[in-house]
Amino acid sequence: MKKLSKRTRFLATGVTLAALGAGAFGAVSANAAPAAAVAKADAKNKNTVRTTHLTVEAATEAAEATLKAAEKENQRVSVAVVDRNGNTVVTLRGDGAGPQSYDAAQKKAFTAVSWNAPTSELAKRLTDAPTLKDIPGTLFLAGGAPVQVGGAPIAGIGVAGAPSGDLDEKFARAGVASLAK
Repeated sequence: MKKLSKRTRFLATGVTLAALGAGAFGAVSANAAPAAAVAKADAKNKNTVRTTHLTVEAATEAAEATLKAAEKENQRVSVAVVDRNGNTVVTLRGDGAGPQSYDAAQKKAFTAVSWNAPTSELAKRLTDAPTLKDIPGTLFLAGGAPVQVGGAPIAGIGVAGAPSGDLDEKFARAGVASLAK
């Protein structure tokens, strides 16, 4: 078989994609049989993985527990719960929470689940690896805690808005603890 140059492969791929894109409209089949066969083959060959995720209900309950813990100490915070992939499941902005707290809570939750560690611990790693903070979407400040099942991260809870990261993280841990009840 003749080896194609990168440019030729790119052009051929572009033409194929264009052809697929042009022909795909209205040509979607409702037949599920081939997809089922592929799924069985993948499961048989162990090409798939099962993951555990929080339900929206559990994520909401954890976020509410986190917010209640902050309110008990008269703190105005935002809380975010993200799934294993870092996608936001729920975000609550407490009454009076600062405008920056919403985004910071999401980033702390994302950071905690990405490294399966509290963000206060991750912030300490910056002395040895200062470029960690350059990874998009992360925030290496205390206030994020991972949610784990069997030691593996399945979600992250991030809190922002209290006067210290230690308080933010205390509230995030309260949200994690609420899931064990």
